[in-house]
Amino acid sequence: MIVIALGSNRTGKWGPPDRTLAVALKKLVRMGVKILAVSSLYETVGVVPSGRPGVFANAVAIVASGRSPDALIALLKWLEKEAGQRSAMPSGPRPLDLDLIDWHGLVRHAPASSATGRRSGLPLVLPHPRLRSRPFVLAPLAEIAPGWRHPVTRETAQVLWRKIRRQRPGRVLARRPMPPYD
Repeated sequence: MIVIALGSNRTGKWGPPDRTLAVALKKLVRMGVKILAVSSLYETVGVVPSGRPGVFANAVAIVASGRSPDALIALLKWLEKEAGQRSAMPSGPRPLDLDLIDWHGLVRHAPASSATGRRSGLPLVLPHPRLRSRPFVLAPLAEIAPGWRHPVTRETAQVLWRKIRRQRPGRVLARRPMPPYD
């Protein structure tokens, strides 16, 4: 199973955040990625480094692709750039944020000399290193794949979500239907 997280908190050239996520899914399909399941759209609280909260639109998709994890993340990062300018702040406003959460249960650690998280040029870490602390990923993942298991801890998405659902940063504010993407 391949799991991708989608997020947006700024209107970009593809429209407002909810529409941007739908356009990103449509573009993935056009590029040969098969969408197997998509969660509802979750409005969530994000916290940027300055401490100012913002509202994000988030979703999770389960996909199939013949691409390697590195080729898939390259495609996701290319789509982010196509969607519009991203803030210079690591967790700042952006029209589109796409993260590869899991690629068939593969576990890849960062070399000891690199930072956690993914920045351009750093190796891809799988599963996503901050997955277990992100309500905005775990809520939609638990919706569409409650039995999915974290490749390292073996905890299900539902168990992981229950552990952090009351966490304030990244908390879920509302759940709505995902706009059509086909």
